[in-house]
Amino acid sequence: MTTYADNNYPIIVGDEALSSLAAVSGYSHYIYIIDRAVMRHHRAMIDSLIHKHALVYEVDGGEALKTLTKYAAAIEDILAAGITRRAVVIAIGGGSVGDFAGFVAATLLRGVDFIQVPTTILAHDSSVGGKTGLNSAAGKNLIGAFKRPAGVYYDLTFLTSLPYDEKLSGFAEVIKHAMLESEERRRELQRDIPSWNELAALNRMDYWVMSGIRQKLAIVLADELEHGARRYLNLGHTFGHAVEFRHKIPHGYAVMIGLLYMEILSGRTPHHLIDWFRALQLPIPRFADFQDYYELMKKDKKNNDENVQFVLLNPQPCMHSFGEDELKEAFTQLQSLLGVEDEY
Repeated sequence: MTTYADNNYPIIVGDEALSSLAAVSGYSHYIYIIDRAVMRHHRAMIDSLIHKHALVYEVDGGEALKTLTKYAAAIEDILAAGITRRAVVIAIGGGSVGDFAGFVAATLLRGVDFIQVPTTILAHDSSVGGKTGLNSAAGKNLIGAFKRPAGVYYDLTFLTSLPYDEKLSGFAEVIKHAMLESEERRRELQRDIPSWNELAALNRMDYWVMSGIRQKLAIVLADELEHGARRYLNLGHTFGHAVEFRHKIPHGYAVMIGLLYMEILSGRTPHHLIDWFRALQLPIPRFADFQDYYELMKKDKKNNDENVQFVLLNPQPCMHSFGEDELKEAFTQLQSLLGVEDEY
């Protein structure tokens, strides 16, 4: 798949991905950061990839991995091994492992190569485009760097071992990419995967993963460092990140709730999405007070004034600023549509 005009990297999706990865050579050190659960389910497949004398770090995936404390421990261990700038960091796991390992690679000796081996649906989005990041006490992904991978190798065999909650969380980014492309593409996706049964069976997931990667890559090629159009990839994420941070729920669940909020801010009543998300068995948390989310949304990286910046679809992607009163009104409407109460 074509990526950049220069300093290019391969994106290989399918059965040949891991054999292509196994052929990668020429590095002084191979540093593997691997999700422990993925290793448990796919040990034989992963063991066949690991170079002799490699450094292997098994980690627990999830947002709890993306902390400065765990970053400091990993970077010190790696430096103690005497690595050089001809080393490569290889992330095998979901989006959190890729974010963490990418930030390690971006800062290790001022930058070493980095390879992504996504193992979740969600990571089809995060593995492409070069954004890495850690969380802080102030919010999600507020510490980070742009770091292009040296390659993305995506074998969909990994998806078969995912529990349904991870499939659903990852599917949120597939929905987002379809919505960014067009309303007709979103309807086509819903026809292919109308309920949890089809999602659990990964119906046509290879097709939709490739479609999502192409859609994201087209936007990244136009705006790699997020000065303009790349911000559109945050569709559903401004409110979604606030919900995720406040309730500690899976990223994709929060993004789907954020997509509903975005529809309301765009002037539409999202009954069609609500019905679909219920058929997919999306859990909805009891909402906190609006002010909790508003304070988090004000910290969003896209903001450039006293208002909060949102990506909307009208019907094409665009940016729009909203004040506190408008956001609170949309929040109240979302509560009513979902029929959820405030937290006690």
